[in-house]
Amino acid sequence: MNRVSEFKKVSYKQFKDSLEYSLWFRSTHGNLKPESQESEDYIREIYNNIQLPTRATKGSAGYDFKAPFEFTLKVGETIKIPTGIRVWMKEGWFLGCVPRSGLGFKYRLQLDNTFGIVDEDFFYSDNEGMIYAKITNDGKEGKIVEVKQGQGFIQGIFIPYGITVDDEVSEERNGGFGSTDK
Repeated sequence: MNRVSEFKKVSYKQFKDSLEYSLWFRSTHGNLKPESQESEDYIREIYNNIQLPTRATKGSAGYDFKAPFEFTLKVGETIKIPTGIRVWMKEGWFLGCVPRSGLGFKYRLQLDNTFGIVDEDFFYSDNEGMIYAKITNDGKEGKIVEVKQGQGFIQGIFIPYGITVDDEVSEERNGGFGSTDK
């Protein structure tokens, strides 16, 4: 097997900043003040329990990302999840992300960008290359998606890519989503 990458956690500060100001945290923990010790302890516990993605079996192509916290999505609801994970990759590879097969099949859980692409140079971006998953319960049967903390919810697959023979790009990344358009 070709070993081309390594998953790592982002710093606690990066994760805390992303989680504290997320819509999920504010809507489900509105009684916690962002600067309170109770909030700090809660976020620290979530961070300490973040699991690096793993394959379920030796024949699995996808690395399962585990939910850093429990969440529920009714039909039509969306959530943006800071995974707390970043990934270093060898040159010429990217990480493609999709919903876990069972969640997509049973609930029609969708990534909002349909197919997530994590570029090899994203690891060095200003947000430490933290991978986010923005997902929607796009079900047609009224099923509520409930994902427990530590349950796999998306999967990432490492894919090689090529470039054109006349490619002369010299720009470097300095940001996260949409930063290459600036």
